[in-house]
Amino acid sequence: MSESTPRLLNHYHEYVRPRMAEQFGFDNPMQVPRIEKVVVNVGVGEASKNQKLLESVIEELEMITGQKPVVTKARKSISNFSLREGMPVGASVTLRSSRMYEFLDRLVSVAAPRIRDFRGLPTRSFDGRGNYTMGVKEQIIFPEIEYDKVNQVHGMDISVVTTTTKDDEGLALLRLMGFPFRGEDPVTIGVAG
Repeated sequence: MSESTPRLLNHYHEYVRPRMAEQFGFDNPMQVPRIEKVVVNVGVGEASKNQKLLESVIEELEMITGQKPVVTKARKSISNFSLREGMPVGASVTLRSSRMYEFLDRLVSVAAPRIRDFRGLPTRSFDGRGNYTMGVKEQIIFPEIEYDKVNQVHGMDISVVTTTTKDDEGLALLRLMGFPFRGEDPVTIGVAG
């Protein structure tokens, strides 16, 4: 692996993959589950009324992920929410390859421990197909966000999509990748040497 390879990707190849193969009895290295993509989504209910709020959300999401977000639009009209089809309702980013690993590294080692009253991530947030989704209440846990420049504190959903279809394999993968789950010590991601 070269110097420009993300630290978490090196950790996956050198530490996670062999342990997953041993734990679940995978013979072929291509059977070992891996993280396919990470989707970061911010819903902004007032986006249709407040364009500046949507612009600040897009700017902050770009700082956090290092990638330009896509504006998500309403799929159907809902009169109770004064929502018409096609109105902007939020922003979303899909991260893959090295950007995904760099984002997850920052999330696991820097941002998650900065969550107020943090006791670990819940293990119940798997979808039954090996994918994990967590909600973050404040974007200010990310070090890229300057608190003084924040217009409004908002949350976001972070979905980690894996190649496995089983929750136990997904949990084992994320646990070995260093995700700090409740009631256990996280795996330290270090430089192998």
